[in-house]
This record gives sequence, structure tokens and C-alpha cells, in this order.
Amino acid sequence: MSLTHFDGEGRAHMVDVSDKATTARIAVAEGWVRMEPTTLALVQQGSAKKGDVLGVARLAGIMGAKKTSDLIPLCHPLPITKVAVELEADPDLPGVRIAATVKTTGQTGVEMEALTAVSTAALTVYDMLKAADRGMEIGGIRVILKDGGKSGRYEAGA
Repeated sequence: MSLTHFDGEGRAHMVDVSDKATTARIAVAEGWVRMEPTTLALVQQGSAKKGDVLGVARLAGIMGAKKTSDLIPLCHPLPITKVAVELEADPDLPGVRIAATVKTTGQTGVEMEALTAVSTAALTVYDMLKAADRGMEIGGIRVILKDGGKSGRYEAGA
């Protein structure tokens, strides 16, 4: 299997998608921020010093998805048609679980946009709570669904 982001001489390049079909595409990514139970309580009670942690992180995730091509050197700028970022307090983690869904109709997929949305939301949760808990851990960031395009459907665990 060859890597598409390298040319015949091994130099990085942006993939030419001009001959690819325009199709409906979707990607869903997930991740989490693990924290102390007392820190999670601040989130659930809405009493974090910087304000509404989940609301701000949701907006940051949406913004992150929209800026992916500015952050990842070989990503194409895409006409994103939907970004949804869901954050949920999970006492069993303990922490916050994050999921991002990104859609487009285009010639390349939106996996990187979904991953960037989750990553940006997770980093925002960390930023907003770091005064209370510097030991938070970010992890589990992965694509769990990708559909559309020539390679078809991918579902984690399927």
C-alpha cells in the first residue's frame, strides 16, 4: 500500500482530488478528557472559574473543524455542510466524552475535520479546567465512522 501524501520521490504533496467524484461524505470521531471527580463536579455544577466549559468547548470544536486546512498542512479546504460536537459528563470515566460529526459534499473526506473538532474541544476543556486539575488526561481520539467516496464505509469495530 502506498501513502497518498507522498510523490514518487517520497516528497510530501497535497493529493490531487480533481478527478474524484463529488459525493456526500460524513465522518464521526470521538475522544475523552479524564479528570478528578471534583473537577468533573465543577463542570456539572457550572461553577468552573472560566464559565460554561461544555458550551465553550462545543464552539471551539466547531471552529477547529472549520480551520482544519489551516492547521494540517496537506488537508484540502472543504465546504463543510455540518459540524456537530457533543460533550457529555461521564462519572465513570471520570471526565468528559466528546463526539464530533462532520459532513460535506465534495471530492475528499472529512475525517481530519472530525478529529480536529474533537481535539480542539478536548484542549478547550483542559484549558478551562487546568487551574483546578493539571493532571487531566486527553485520549481515545479516533475516527469511529467514515462514509462516502471511493473507499466506502468504515466503522470502528465492524
